Amino acid sequence: MNLELKLNEMAEKLYGKTIAACTDAELYHSLLQFTKKQMAEKPVIEGKKKVYYVSMEFLIGKLLSCNLINLGLYEEVRAVLEKNGKTLAEIEEAEPEPSLGNGGLGRLAACFLDSIATLGLPGDGIGLNYHFGLFRQVFKKRMQKEVPNPWMEDDSWLIKSERKYSVSLGKYNVVSIMYDILVTGYNNRTNVLHLFDINSVDEKIVDKGIDFDKKDIQKNLTLFLYPDDSDEDGRLLRVYQQYFMVSNAAQLILDEAEERGSNFHDLADYVAIQINDTHPSMVIPELIRLLMQKGIELDEAIEITTNTCAYTNHTILAEALEKWPLAFIEKVAPQIVPIIHELDLCVKDKYDDESVYIIDEDDRVHMAHMDIHYGHSVNGVAYLHTEILKNNELNAFYKIYPEKFNNKTNGITFRRWLLHCNPRLVELLEKCIGDGFKKDAMELKKLLAYENDEAVLERLLEIKKKNKHQLAKYLKETQGIKLNEDSIFDIQIKRLHEYKRQQLNALYAIHKYLEIKSGKIPNRPITLIFGAKAAPAYVIAKDIIHLILCLQKLIHKDKDVKPYLNLVMVENYNVTLAEKLIPACDISEQISLASKEASGTGNMKFMLNGAVTLGTYDGANIEIVERAGEENNYIFGARVEDIRKIQNSYNPKSLYENDAKIRRCLDALVDGTLSDNNTGIFEELYNSLLKGASWHKADNYYLLLDFEPFLNEKLKLNLDYKDKYAFAEKCFRNTCAAGYFSSDRTIEEYCNDIWKITKEG
Repeated sequence: MNLELKLNEMAEKLYGKTIAACTDAELYHSLLQFTKKQMAEKPVIEGKKKVYYVSMEFLIGKLLSCNLINLGLYEEVRAVLEKNGKTLAEIEEAEPEPSLGNGGLGRLAACFLDSIATLGLPGDGIGLNYHFGLFRQVFKKRMQKEVPNPWMEDDSWLIKSERKYSVSLGKYNVVSIMYDILVTGYNNRTNVLHLFDINSVDEKIVDKGIDFDKKDIQKNLTLFLYPDDSDEDGRLLRVYQQYFMVSNAAQLILDEAEERGSNFHDLADYVAIQINDTHPSMVIPELIRLLMQKGIELDEAIEITTNTCAYTNHTILAEALEKWPLAFIEKVAPQIVPIIHELDLCVKDKYDDESVYIIDEDDRVHMAHMDIHYGHSVNGVAYLHTEILKNNELNAFYKIYPEKFNNKTNGITFRRWLLHCNPRLVELLEKCIGDGFKKDAMELKKLLAYENDEAVLERLLEIKKKNKHQLAKYLKETQGIKLNEDSIFDIQIKRLHEYKRQQLNALYAIHKYLEIKSGKIPNRPITLIFGAKAAPAYVIAKDIIHLILCLQKLIHKDKDVKPYLNLVMVENYNVTLAEKLIPACDISEQISLASKEASGTGNMKFMLNGAVTLGTYDGANIEIVERAGEENNYIFGARVEDIRKIQNSYNPKSLYENDAKIRRCLDALVDGTLSDNNTGIFEELYNSLLKGASWHKADNYYLLLDFEPFLNEKLKLNLDYKDKYAFAEKCFRNTCAAGYFSSDRTIEEYCNDIWKITKEG
């Protein structure tokens, strides 16, 4: 194929121009059409048995470059564009990022689809086609504000399908539209992400910010991911969305199984359904209902469904393990309520333990309980998380079904998180060990032969410096943020939640600010970089963002401090920003309270790109330091067993009274050092740590307990950074050990242990 000729033909067809004469936006759409055509010509991955990954979100990111990489065309396209005076990076700026996900849950789903296709497994994703997704974050008066995030264009990756399904939503009967996004594996064939929508959705009903009439289901059903659930209408809308998704999913799954030869009695030989968290849980009663419509008796329909469905638990947080009032389901999907009752009765007939019932005494339906009883597999997403599920949070279920419980440590796709976002590092790796790691990530171990090679370490340092420059240039151009490229880049980017403890890092920033003001200058300038969105109704999370933004202003305006300490919070953190931030990072902040982070995947992305982990003994951090060496990372803070010992006696006020550093940092919130524009926010944050709040006890996430160990580990890390080669060696060892955390490995384990699917490619 003469690529230059093909691209010119596409540009001529669309715009009557050569590629050299096209704008970046015109070139993006020309490349979009060219790439879609190449993907469509790839054969679909086929097989008797197929997995369906059902998820409320898929944080897929921009697709152009990653699709070109997987097609094996990236380097050739880049060369053709450069010959014509164009750069792929600038063209990508014209691509809107699909607004279909929020955080780690959605990003994991996207990585898994890539790996399923790369491994040649028949497997599709199923979700919803959100018009505005989560929201676009803007900062006004140092506060997070939410505005719609439209991303759909007439010319996009979405392909309208001919499939339509009727779904009964209480008093509404709607007809779905299915849109497809092709998912091509690396040097392999193609699967599909199916996204369901309805024609009646009306974007114009969104008024101020992201406010809209939550009762108008026919107009709002697929507008937003995770609509505000602070009121009953919002919670009901979430149930409408979930049932709409799973009803379409179940109908599609049964249709495709029948097309492949299933008689439905043998459905488990043709289908594996992975329930990603509790959002898709209603697929269980819905599938049973549809099987019964096809003439299968209840007991057999239950058995078939159980053998087909598997559940991934992503959290031990009670608020994330959904419990919907039965009355909500009666309103949204009365057709499945008798089945849920039957499922619950079966459990109650067998067990006297109320903690395992599906419907509790308050008439709430426990989605996770239904998943565990009527799925054949329950997996955690990191070793510690799975052990906590087995021994503590889900112990009652583990005693009943020990054979169902298993661990599948999360992973990331190296195609996006290395090949795409860090080409300079890829070039170095190829020179050292060849290109086998692109297909088999475990080949990164071969790099250990170069761990003491000063020339390789020097090149690693050069790459980091160039990546820092690239990030600084991008943030200056897009957000007006200035970075000191010679400073330590200390980065915390993740969804804003109290358990992730961005507030602990903010307290460190206060501590460092006060230290510098007193004349104690760090040996190397430090840049703290935050990126996070808070859920619209999560007030204290938004308050923490306000704190960080106020700190940013304070430090930026202080001429005594600014040369040595900088703090920035990027606006509207998303996949595109992550792809720029991660390759430039020195220190990866993974500081969740021990036991609360199920796994994490950001920690894996940073590790792969040569950053050290500063973290607690939590989630996948444990497995990272096991493989890369604790000596090459920085672990601090209380462990799970420590927290359990003190949880009933913990007194943060005593720490405040007896530790001058803690006292000075907390006092800075309320003594005028920091201004919160008379909102009272900082006093609330202060009180939440020392007095508690209506929704939790004082210092519920043990920030003050871990404060001193956190400071000490930061100090140690900053001192270690002085020896550039020794620090580079730590970073290098992390990259060497990152192969285990490929999502290809994770999917292999799902395939072998849960789905039992034969590879076709």
